[in-house]
Amino acid sequence: MKTVAAVRIMIVDDHEALRQSIKLALLPYDDFSLVGEAANGVEAVNLCPVVKPNVVIMDLNMPEMDGVTATSLIRQHYPQVKIIILTSFKDESLQNAAILAGASAHLLKNVSIDELAAAIRRVSDKPANGVPGAKSDKITNTDVNTHTGD
Repeated sequence: MKTVAAVRIMIVDDHEALRQSIKLALLPYDDFSLVGEAANGVEAVNLCPVVKPNVVIMDLNMPEMDGVTATSLIRQHYPQVKIIILTSFKDESLQNAAILAGASAHLLKNVSIDELAAAIRRVSDKPANGVPGAKSDKITNTDVNTHTGD
């Protein structure tokens, strides 16, 4: 049986404690590899070509460059990178702006780690069993929230 490469994940949030919490929570998942962290959008855009993530977990509200702008720039330069917005804001206009900028999903920060892991697998098209499935729609919290496009 062919071994599927781990999903390469970068975490972007201005709160170090949250980055560390996500990192620790995702460590037990064998199909994920945490390749980088950034504290703002500028760092994220600059780090992308270095760590080459498959999936970026992105906060919206950050200093220097917000998540919507960073999402747009990353998707322009690295269209293969999938971005999951992880935010505490329920503001639909921000969520829509993130999706329009190229985010594949948006989740609220109160999501369980299993729901986050499922979203990572869906946007990267790598289910838990390591066998790629059909292409996923965009994901949001409402149904682990689905938008079409990409």
